Amino acid sequence: MATSPLLDDLRAALGPDAVLTDPDLLRGHERDEADLCASATPLVVTRPRSTEEVVAVVRAAGRHGVPVVPQGARTGLAGAANAVDGAVVISTTALSSILEIDPVSRIAVVQPGVVNAALTAAVGEHGLWYPPDPGSWESSTIGGNVATNAGGMCCVKYGVTTEYVLGLEVVLASGEVLRTGRRTAKGVAGYDLTRLFVGSEGTLGVITEVTVALRPAPAESLTLVAVFGSTANAGAAVARIAAQGLSPSLLELLDRTHLTAIEAYRPMGLRTDAEALLLAAADTGPRAAADLAELAAVCDAAGAEEVYAAGDAVEAAALLQARRLAHPAMEKYAVDTYPGGNGGLIIDDLAVPRGALAALLDGVARIAAECQVPIGVVGHAGDGNMHPNIVVDRADPTSLERGRRAFDEIMRLGLDLGGTCTGEHGVGLLKRDWLAREIGPVGVRVHQAIKAALDPTGLLNPGKVL
Repeated sequence: MATSPLLDDLRAALGPDAVLTDPDLLRGHERDEADLCASATPLVVTRPRSTEEVVAVVRAAGRHGVPVVPQGARTGLAGAANAVDGAVVISTTALSSILEIDPVSRIAVVQPGVVNAALTAAVGEHGLWYPPDPGSWESSTIGGNVATNAGGMCCVKYGVTTEYVLGLEVVLASGEVLRTGRRTAKGVAGYDLTRLFVGSEGTLGVITEVTVALRPAPAESLTLVAVFGSTANAGAAVARIAAQGLSPSLLELLDRTHLTAIEAYRPMGLRTDAEALLLAAADTGPRAAADLAELAAVCDAAGAEEVYAAGDAVEAAALLQARRLAHPAMEKYAVDTYPGGNGGLIIDDLAVPRGALAALLDGVARIAAECQVPIGVVGHAGDGNMHPNIVVDRADPTSLERGRRAFDEIMRLGLDLGGTCTGEHGVGLLKRDWLAREIGPVGVRVHQAIKAALDPTGLLNPGKVL
């Protein structure tokens, strides 16, 4: 059994079963799902079962000057959970209890290791709903969703994670426990520290408890598919939908590359000859059919080749599942594209104003041609948040260089169009340079000042965000 003064301290505080040093397990905790981001092997993976045990881990790491990297389910796509060499990983998988569901106040209190889908199912028994639904909702955890301010397919109408986080319990770098926010429907006392920690990616503290707002469960949604001969026309349809004040509960775009990849991954009769597909839904109860008809009319006016409404809930669920399969399908597409299983993805995540979506999609097509690299585009068209997936050969330095150049050109285009470098995946390792460009020197200094105030020794998730 590996031993050191730090490991001895950790075992004394947590017990040996929660202090893991098996080499295979350490390798499994080196990184999240972001491709081509630096990672290293941690010294140890800890699995605390309470806030008090998280405090013990943070204090022990601080005494020995060892970095701390919080990890949830490691489904992130920006390298935010990647370990650094010799770090103490705090895995939140054992902090997985739903502590409270209050149907009157419409809140839930959960530990960070609760899986998103499990929370949705639990509150659904009370006729309530937790709207944030990242594509990885069946495996990603609430703590990770909060740390990255995750989005999802319903965000076009219901907003991202930060809109639903009312309060947090956070272990600071000092080992002190900070409680932020409230349980009330309203409250404006003091600085909004809750929002400071949402999206901070473990660089300011370790989240140990989350109080979330809930909504009444929506009516069953109606769904349609609109097929377009160009991604630009699909983008124009999105702009028209926004301009007319329509409020779909879902508005997603898949380009031809993704349709081909999904159909190869799990055949379901998708139109692989289409250049783009818009998936839209309305959950407005008695008005849903009329709202869906309005969405269909806008798509027709924008040049849709075909508009098709799902016949029932089963068919609608199948269409939604097709969208959720986009990431694993593209991973397989990348592997199949290059011999030897060396295909990988550089996954972008930028958001632009809705009116700039067509320009972004045209620009990505141009960049793909100029850099001679395959790029598939999928994303949350309704809020301008797109995910260009750049396919590269990991074994070919030239392919990697072209892919990284395409990534940078797409990021530059997004900022030039008035957008942001990340809509929902976070900054992590992947976007640090682009965050600095987006927020400017003053913004960087303010970020650094906050980091220095809360983590003066720089041991919390070092190298991430800034």
